[in-house]
Amino acid sequence: MSPLAELRYPTVAEVVSSSRALTVQWPGLCVMRQVGVSRAGRPLHLLSVGHARRAVLVVAGAHANEPAGGGTLLALARRTLQERDLRDGTSWHFLLCADPDGASLHVTPAPRSLYDYHLGFFRPAGPEQPEWAPSVLPPDRLPPETRALTGVIDEVRPYLQVSLHGTDLGGSWVQLTGDLPGLAEPFAKSAAESHIPVETGASDAAGWPASGPGVHVMPAPEAAAAYPSLTDDARHSTWYDVHRYGGLTAVIEVPMWASDLVDDPAPHPAPAAAMRRLADRLLRDAGEVRRVLEEARPRHEDTGGPLLRAATWGLELVPGLAADLVRTPPVDGTRAYVGSVDAFARRVPLRAAAMLRRALLETDAHAAARLERLVAHWSDAFAARFHARWVPVEHQVEHQSRTVVAAAHQAREQAP
Repeated sequence: MSPLAELRYPTVAEVVSSSRALTVQWPGLCVMRQVGVSRAGRPLHLLSVGHARRAVLVVAGAHANEPAGGGTLLALARRTLQERDLRDGTSWHFLLCADPDGASLHVTPAPRSLYDYHLGFFRPAGPEQPEWAPSVLPPDRLPPETRALTGVIDEVRPYLQVSLHGTDLGGSWVQLTGDLPGLAEPFAKSAAESHIPVETGASDAAGWPASGPGVHVMPAPEAAAAYPSLTDDARHSTWYDVHRYGGLTAVIEVPMWASDLVDDPAPHPAPAAAMRRLADRLLRDAGEVRRVLEEARPRHEDTGGPLLRAATWGLELVPGLAADLVRTPPVDGTRAYVGSVDAFARRVPLRAAAMLRRALLETDAHAAARLERLVAHWSDAFAARFHARWVPVEHQVEHQSRTVVAAAHQAREQAP
């Protein structure tokens, strides 16, 4: 059996241990060092392969609930060590986990179902996410994880930064801060070989120009936002820091569970009406979670920590997002786009319920039980609506790895 076939989602500690073993196996060519500490004092490690000035930076673990990145990073590190042509004139740098505190709170490394995944779910509030914090916080309030990441960018000055992301249910897509015209073909080929659908209408990239199916290029600053109420802007994230050095960023998303509904380019018969229905459901579902929160908070307002902050932050997005869905004409009238928005509108209250349940487990068993019933019902409905099918971890890792290598080849050809 090949090593890839045995892969599962590794923990941060396992990624660190495996990376350290590579430095022993490949002394001189492979170096690991600490580049910062988290808010809770956890170390942030950078693994570097090669010594060339021209560099690629790969970032894993920016979102705690997206576990494929650690396995992909290790697969890429081994590949760059074994394949000389990948490091011919290029050094590779791997930030092992951008948010180790978040990773310590997301506790479902091998979920059996969406329900199981959400029982241990954690994703921090926007201002606490390393890549997104600069889009919502002033420079003097940035978390140390963000400062460590930007410090690495300033040091290695990559011509390509790759951020490894994932989605719970859907397809694969790529977000670019600058176009890579040749990426769409190898990306689509890799997705097909891994039996992963290409998400052609990803709501995360609503209104963005497409370089090819599932490959989206971030619009110019003057472009109107598809969801005006969302204050965070990718163009102010760490993804754009590499532009100071003539580089660009590729954000590569892979699904844990796939849905063949997200790559349907056929026109939706009534997209505006569908958006109104999704907005109504979003408000209704979020209202159920908010009622539990309001009843529990007078007794437990000082409990919950990051779980409670994240749940509250998600709920606060709902009124504006629901209004956007109704007031803003759909930027894409395809079934794929409407399906992607449907999934997004399910995630927000589901994730809030999941994290609030965990925050209240030890202090309000009744409220936690109410929330667990919502998590179970909504998880099952989500999976049923999208005909969810599990994507083997080795397929997630292989597709993400191949796309990184393809992006590096394309970016190197056009880099100054």
